[in-house]
Amino acid sequence: MASVFRFAPSPNGFLHLGHALSALLNHDMATAAGGRLLLRIEDIDRSRCRPEFEAAIYEDLAWLGIKWETPVRRQSAHLAEYRAALERLKAKGLIYPAFESRAEIARLVAAREPWPCDPDGAPLYPGTGRTLSPEQRARRAGEDHALRLDVKTALARLQVPLVWSETGDGASREIAANPAAWGDVILGRKDTPTSYHLSVVLDDAWQGVTQVVRGRDLYEATSVHRLLQELMGLPAPLYHHHRLVLDRDGNKLAKRDPSTTLRDLRAQGWTAGAVRAAVGL
Repeated sequence: MASVFRFAPSPNGFLHLGHALSALLNHDMATAAGGRLLLRIEDIDRSRCRPEFEAAIYEDLAWLGIKWETPVRRQSAHLAEYRAALERLKAKGLIYPAFESRAEIARLVAAREPWPCDPDGAPLYPGTGRTLSPEQRARRAGEDHALRLDVKTALARLQVPLVWSETGDGASREIAANPAAWGDVILGRKDTPTSYHLSVVLDDAWQGVTQVVRGRDLYEATSVHRLLQELMGLPAPLYHHHRLVLDRDGNKLAKRDPSTTLRDLRAQGWTAGAVRAAVGL
């Protein structure tokens, strides 16, 4: 069976050198394996995603010499499918509504310092929504809320050790997953039936992705993804987390910085070969 890779950008800004590294690695690894390369547009955040950014993605990738299979999967066209998956998790007693805003969560944990944080540095959700009775949840159903995964309950139902296969440092090895480090992550909201964590594992499974090649900044999130895959009976791809392209201050590149976007570099006269050299390929 052919290996299946995917590049999955969000159209909420122009692609930069960091995206170029990831896209080119996916392209090169798929070519070397005689496999397939898919392009997925992760556009569930309708407040930030724009058609002009999506059009620029196609233009930038073509300029880099990258070819992908069509049709392109756009997440916004599959909200009903994500909602159905979320409902299945809810029916298993693994999802609960949480009504606190980020500011309210910050106030709750400030009174209990020191308070643990997730791998991204955000305070863990204190779990207050988990303690609400069914009657209390029903009375507040019309309010804005997040739908969170009850990680403790989910982990208790696992039948096998939770691990993933990682090839990012050049040698395949097994990594022990630790989703508890993230606390009760958000899988959807009242008006948005999915989150990054939920949609990415569903899309990878539905598209038959066998190798996920993405940045090191998503290494820790793989623990959550492996948990969701086990809960929903989805296959686990191989993972390859590559180095990041950093700015002069050692920070990860951001779409808000126009100086490193492929669009801007092309206007300055850069070639696709120069981009490859700049990202170390």
